[in-house]
Amino acid sequence: MNLSEVARLLELRNETLVTIESCTGGGIAALCTSIPGSSVWFDGGWVTYSNEMKMKLGVPRVLIDDHGAVSKQVAEAMAASGQAESGADWAISVTGVAGPGGGSVEKPVGLVWFGLASKSAVYSFKRYFRGDRETIRRQTVEFALEQLTLYLR
Repeated sequence: MNLSEVARLLELRNETLVTIESCTGGGIAALCTSIPGSSVWFDGGWVTYSNEMKMKLGVPRVLIDDHGAVSKQVAEAMAASGQAESGADWAISVTGVAGPGGGSVEKPVGLVWFGLASKSAVYSFKRYFRGDRETIRRQTVEFALEQLTLYLR
């Protein structure tokens, strides 16, 4: 993962980014703001750790009730809501099970759903990560930024 590439591409395109994070607790935003001058391309973000905060941002309760907070549908709704609310060009969301508890057979520890919204489309993808809580969270941040780089290219 090369955060400077994300910064370069967003600046080159004159575009902005927001984050909507659950399992990473603001880790993507923290990394983005570690770059001096990132306010040119990074607008801010939300940590929507609870279902209530996800709904306050605009994720419909029915999606959480029907699919669970860790799902394609919720990741997409998080990204779309964040993009619409902020007006940023890009919004990236993450929702997952970082562990060590909270996993199930259907949604094991390490499962993370990602959402990526532009002004015209919403994409989603999932990954399974291995390791302890911090390792899963770090891998989630890195993968989110790698995917954003691919879409910006």
